Amino acid sequence: MHIVALGWMFVVVLMSLAEATSPQGSVLGAVFTLALYGLLPLAIVLYVMNTPHRKWVRRQAEAQEAAAQAEPPPDKGRDD
Repeated sequence: MHIVALGWMFVVVLMSLAEATSPQGSVLGAVFTLALYGLLPLAIVLYVMNTPHRKWVRRQAEAQEAAAQAEPPPDKGRDD
């Protein structure tokens, strides 16, 4: 997953560089190209693709919490 994101960002950076160095281009256009073709779509895709992992982490935390609540309290070592 990360290699695809890295490749996509490489292409977008090259597009932005071409926009900035072109005689008809501008730096502002390069910034918008980078943001709107690269950062924003990539952030959305990575967020959506990471959903199963976030669910798994949440379930693990809930299971640990339930297991901790189900255990009896440890003996304090009192001598009666």
